[in-house]
Amino acid sequence: MPGRLHNKVAIVTGSASGIGRAIALLFAFEGAAVVITDIQESSRLAAAEGTDGHLTTVQEIEKAGGKAVFVKANIAVASDVEALVEEAVTLFGRLDIMVNNAGTGEDLKKIWEYREEHWDKIININLKGVFLGTKYASRQMVAQKASASGDKGWIVNIASIWGLAGQTNYTGYTAAKHGVIGLTKTAALDCAPHRIHVNALCPGFTNSAMTHHVFSDEALKTRLLERHPFRGLGEGKDIARAALFLSSEDASWVTGVSIPIDGGYSSM
Repeated sequence: MPGRLHNKVAIVTGSASGIGRAIALLFAFEGAAVVITDIQESSRLAAAEGTDGHLTTVQEIEKAGGKAVFVKANIAVASDVEALVEEAVTLFGRLDIMVNNAGTGEDLKKIWEYREEHWDKIININLKGVFLGTKYASRQMVAQKASASGDKGWIVNIASIWGLAGQTNYTGYTAAKHGVIGLTKTAALDCAPHRIHVNALCPGFTNSAMTHHVFSDEALKTRLLERHPFRGLGEGKDIARAALFLSSEDASWVTGVSIPIDGGYSSM
């Protein structure tokens, strides 16, 4: 039986490791041709995330019989993102799914201590990068023929639970992720007449390369576990399953939403 993304073409940014890698692996398993995008092809801490750490994401997909290619891109640079979308179309003929996942962590400073250069870095990667991905993906999707379902594309932006609430010491990160949610709503309205779905996911605390240093502090990890109603931490596969839903025809009547994937954390 064909997978839920059979014959679809997807770009997943920040997919050399972490949540992006988990999304790319699941998409390929479900039948998509996946363009893996990151600033480097080698995986960071992939072994700790339950995958073959010695393999790149492309290698792991190909090992399982899937189709993938790596394209290096800096998602904060417009020309890189434009070229990324063009390369996907050149290789596979169209672009059905864009997952704007790439991001960077926080400096953990009070706002009066917060460095302007770190603000610029966070906003460039975590917000501008999503804007550019959404811009160039939607431009391609508007121009292409609709699929058999009548849809022209699916865009999934990875925000955060800190896009839904405030958090001390997370000045730039929280501002950027709130911006991602606002951008998602606006883009959804722009794209709706063209049957392009634009939604966001808001992961909570999730085991990944980017958060590994946080969870290495056992005392902090214990406190975080206790604050989750499900008493645990999320895994990349939890986010990937939600991304799969929002990138498939199962979400045919869904656009402009931001869904927490956090084990109940944001309900506390």
